Amino acid sequence: MDWSCVANRWTGVAASIWIQWSCGASYTFSIYSPILKSTQGYDQSTLDTVSVFKDIGANFGILSGLLYSAVSPYNNLRAENDTGGSPKSKWTWLGGPWVVIAAGVIQCFIGFMFIWASVVGLIDPPPLPAMCFFAWLGSNGQTFLNTTNVVTSLRNFPQYSGTIVGIMKGFLGLSGAILIQLYHTFCDRDPTTYLLMIACLPTFICILLMFLVRIYEVYNGDYKEHLNGFSLVTVIIVAYLMFIIISQNFFIFPSWAHIFTSIILMVLLALPFGIAIKAHSEESYQVAQVGKLDSTSSSSAAGDKVEYQELPSDAGEVPVISDDMLPPEEEMNLLQAMCTVEFWMLFVTMISGLGSGLATINNMSQIGQSLGYSIKEINNLVSLWSMWNFLGRFGGGYVSDYIMHRKGWPRPLFMTATLGIMILGHLIIASGFRGNLYLGPVLVGICYGANWSLMPTITSEIFGVKHMGTIFNTIAAASPLGSYILSVRVVGYIYDKEANKEDNSCFGIHCFMSSFFILAGVAFLAFLVCLVLHFRTRRFYKLVVLRRLKHSVRY
Repeated sequence: MDWSCVANRWTGVAASIWIQWSCGASYTFSIYSPILKSTQGYDQSTLDTVSVFKDIGANFGILSGLLYSAVSPYNNLRAENDTGGSPKSKWTWLGGPWVVIAAGVIQCFIGFMFIWASVVGLIDPPPLPAMCFFAWLGSNGQTFLNTTNVVTSLRNFPQYSGTIVGIMKGFLGLSGAILIQLYHTFCDRDPTTYLLMIACLPTFICILLMFLVRIYEVYNGDYKEHLNGFSLVTVIIVAYLMFIIISQNFFIFPSWAHIFTSIILMVLLALPFGIAIKAHSEESYQVAQVGKLDSTSSSSAAGDKVEYQELPSDAGEVPVISDDMLPPEEEMNLLQAMCTVEFWMLFVTMISGLGSGLATINNMSQIGQSLGYSIKEINNLVSLWSMWNFLGRFGGGYVSDYIMHRKGWPRPLFMTATLGIMILGHLIIASGFRGNLYLGPVLVGICYGANWSLMPTITSEIFGVKHMGTIFNTIAAASPLGSYILSVRVVGYIYDKEANKEDNSCFGIHCFMSSFFILAGVAFLAFLVCLVLHFRTRRFYKLVVLRRLKHSVRY
């Protein structure tokens, strides 16, 4: 049996998609938080404490980045030339991306199984620090899976990094909506069963597919068509989920309807494997054709088979055919990156831009109530936020790739534009006019999601891929920090100040107007910082990143 028919970079994408949609349990805390609160005897403040540790775990990905760098060493060109293939090291036989996936899924399983056991009474109610630790542990496993899928996919598809990262981040954003549909179908609205499901389902999927997620040999060729196939399936799935979510808010689905809609969803989620089989078949045929040319002309083989690899620091010593030599790309580690201005610019952008986006979704229900929206309208707005978030994550990567390849515009410029649109979204929410929540949160949600695709891609382009997982996850730690400052210290503080002291409720435009003017100002700060980042990196993108997309290193 030809193992490459099963394990190749295309089936690796399909496997990563399945792992991504299965690991977003941290987005569904509202499903099991009521049963956790009642069985453990928590008040709201205590439950919020558990939720905070859950959020910290879901955003603290530095450990996953360090582990990925250790077990998936960067394969440079010189090493491949010397060994005639992938470089051999003591880690090559012991590690690989599957090790990071295994570490992550073990955390998920232990964390959520502990919570499930405490809820159903298998163990005595644990002390609060223990519950917080296991909530952190279960959610932190998500960062291990996400880091592996994003970085591995980026290394397997270097020409269209924005598109592939958008697909990976998009399915992570959709995971909450997908898991909730499975909850309606298989858990009979029982939160305890759902806790067991989110402990076991990712474990089963990861064990089944994790060995397909590897760093594969990359061949020259136009593989954009097949990536577009994955993109089309992604859009179809989000459109289907949007239809189901809206329908469920207007109609009561019987059990057979939930089963039927879930079967269709599973069929749609299986389509990436069909695309992967077709893509690998066509790529294998192209490689075979190159082999035939090799038998007649060794120079032809040298010109047709190309490996897209990140350039090492001594790339000038590698013989190339093209006279237009690509500048070397520097691979920085975390400490080197932290010594650059660009790192802290991205960090500030993450705090200000993504922090203001998180503050918006965290207060969506209260904003709707204060402006007189109905419960059904608020539920629709909250449900659809995940769709806008997805469109931003997917569209941000896809569109940024398009404008880089067609227009030559650097990615930081596109991110600056999204932050400018986010400012407009905050101002629309602050205005308080009737129907403002049907426009403002859409703009904020799309731009918020776009930044989650653009940030890791820009990080890899500026600092290199070798330690990209560690560097990006360090930058991403700014997101919950920004959310805490803006949600609690700004939006929450002003709301409490404006609220009725008797029942702590507030109705009217004044409840959130000042808050969102402040959020607009914070987003404007992110806009200015990102604009400066664009001007600082404009020459680098022109000399290195854009030219790397147009030229191939040939041996």
